Amino acid sequence: MFYHVLKYVLLGPLLRLAFRPRIEGLEHVPDHGAAIVAGNHLSFSDHFLMPVVLRRRITFLAKQEYFTGPGLKGRLTAAFFRSAGQIPVDRSGKEAGQAAIREGLGVLAKDELLGIYPEGTRSHDGRLYKGKVGVAVMAITAGVPVIPCAMVGTFEIQPPGKVVPKLKRVTIRFGAPLDFSRFAGMEGEKAAIRAVTDEIMYEILALSGQEYVDEYAARVKEAEAAKPGTPRRFPRRKR
Repeated sequence: MFYHVLKYVLLGPLLRLAFRPRIEGLEHVPDHGAAIVAGNHLSFSDHFLMPVVLRRRITFLAKQEYFTGPGLKGRLTAAFFRSAGQIPVDRSGKEAGQAAIREGLGVLAKDELLGIYPEGTRSHDGRLYKGKVGVAVMAITAGVPVIPCAMVGTFEIQPPGKVVPKLKRVTIRFGAPLDFSRFAGMEGEKAAIRAVTDEIMYEILALSGQEYVDEYAARVKEAEAAKPGTPRRFPRRKR
């Protein structure tokens, strides 16, 4: 109930007024049945802007840190995400990844929409990074379509580290559903799940126009953090 109050009464109207989201390809999101919406992740604002424009409820796998922060701010953040029906995910290792897959499959088993960011973390520089294979495992195991999604302009309004976003128009673009039924039964094969993940990332790239980096975002962040004085990179603008 809190999810719908947020979307239609409290947060939704405010976000639509402030950011005037331009919505493209919404007809590609099915009106019923299980599906995965896989998107790029440029900003904290992504968590709110995509659900606002969808006709259906969507459940995201959210990083566990949103639920375990210290102090009053941490408790309020955790309460908000729980009330909105989001699922905490521990990103610290292989077993944690398996737990996230189980949680995601549970959402799909109820014929609901599951939202996931295959990069596993926000892009720190506006580029699109290599996708993790959990999205492919879930798509193949559940036998559901994957709808690619591109958030365009959210990095500019609220890059990582910026608390108050700029009031600027953004675009939310959905692509045609991707069918991976040809990979049925192959969710345990590394080559298959890598191929599916790469196809999903390619479609997100085509929608977003970002620069692509064939490395995991988390590893690049760690490497750059270890080099003091490294200049911050910003995304190439699509002409």
